[in-house]
Amino acid sequence: MAVDGERGSGRSGTGLWQRESRARHYREQAVKIVLAVCAYASVLTTFGIIFVLIFETIAFFREVSIIEFLTSTTWSAAFANPKFGIIVLISGTLLTTVIAIAVALPVGLLAAIFSSEYASTRLRRWLKPALEILAGVPTIVYGYFALTFVTPFLQGTILPSLTIFNALSAGLVMGVMIIPTITSVSEDAIYAVPRSLREGAYALGATKREVATRIVVPAALSGIVAAVILGISRAVGETMIVAVSAGALAQLDFNPLDPTQTMTAFIVQVASGDTPTGTLVYNTIFAVGMTLFVITLVLNIVSYFFVRRFRETYE
Repeated sequence: MAVDGERGSGRSGTGLWQRESRARHYREQAVKIVLAVCAYASVLTTFGIIFVLIFETIAFFREVSIIEFLTSTTWSAAFANPKFGIIVLISGTLLTTVIAIAVALPVGLLAAIFSSEYASTRLRRWLKPALEILAGVPTIVYGYFALTFVTPFLQGTILPSLTIFNALSAGLVMGVMIIPTITSVSEDAIYAVPRSLREGAYALGATKREVATRIVVPAALSGIVAAVILGISRAVGETMIVAVSAGALAQLDFNPLDPTQTMTAFIVQVASGDTPTGTLVYNTIFAVGMTLFVITLVLNIVSYFFVRRFRETYE
């Protein structure tokens, strides 16, 4: 009897284990399916956006010569005799982006070096979240900050001839906006450099400044470059700051004191107006959007290959 009871108990224990194993397997499969659906949804959404851009851009180039689009130096899409020279909008985008990177690169990189190499653990614990608060500020707030504070401040101090709408204020505030991006990614790259490299340099008599600038930063160069390119992509695609504070004057002018119009600002101008759907002016937003997509795609490809080419591997 005892033997039969032990055998029955063993069979029931085995059956319970098998049921639990099957239930665990089904749960794992369900989680796997949910995660796969989310991943494929993201990919399909990306392909859907690209498909719409390509389809509408082809409709635009059926009416406008691609040669004129790439070579003309005049952009007057809404005029009676429209001209479509994308170089004008690209120049405005590059102008504000260069100003933004000139602000964000030194400040962001130095902040990353300080946080990783000089700041104490307690200071670092609140410094990085404090910097990342800037990334959470709505860009429309940045735009009105540039328009109502930065521009009047510059007019009243060093640039009295500065116009209300200008590329300088937009670029400066955009640089402040992308500081957290460059700082955060650069700090992660710097912090990933092995401690043994620092200790070896200290053992040879190097100072903290020499270790930071000659050992750590070169070792983290690929990550820093990726952070800079990410910041550039963020600046190129910024919309509300330039739409509010840079103006809407599409001209081939590299003077930061004058108003300018970027690609994203033009898209906002057309999309927020009364332009009928399907017209040539309406289709310009897709042609400009495709140009913007190609620029950011090229930047991401350059970042990817640069990181792969110069990435340091430590054992």
